[in-house]
Amino acid sequence: QVQLVESGGGLVQPGGSLRLSCAASRSIFSIYVMGWYRQAPGKQRELVAAIGSGGNTNYADSVKGRFTISRDNAKNTVYLQMNSLKPEDTAVYFCNAHNIQYPDFWGQGTQVTVSS
Repeated sequence: QVQLVESGGGLVQPGGSLRLSCAASRSIFSIYVMGWYRQAPGKQRELVAAIGSGGNTNYADSVKGRFTISRDNAKNTVYLQMNSLKPEDTAVYFCNAHNIQYPDFWGQGTQVTVSS
C-alpha cells in the first residue's frame, strides 16, 4: 500500500501562483508514473501533468507553459508548480501513482480556487 497526501491548495487571484505537494509514504518513483489530475464540478477528472520514472514529463494542452511537474526523490514528494492561474483552473487536484502492473493509488485531493 502507498499513501499519497496532497497539500498546498487554496484560494488565489487570477494570475497568481500556487505550488501543490504530494508526499508518498514510501519510495515509489522508480516504478510508478506520478501524475496530477483535477476535477471541476460537473466535469470528468482529467490528467493535468505526469512525470515518469525516467523523469520525462507531459502536460495537458490547457496548462502547457504555465504548470510544471517535478519531484524530489529524497523526500518522496511530487510537486505541481502552477503559475498564471485562471478561473478555469479551479478544481480539486488529485495526486496519482500509476503502474500498469498494479492498482493505482490516489490522494484525497486538495481544492484550488482561482477567483478575484
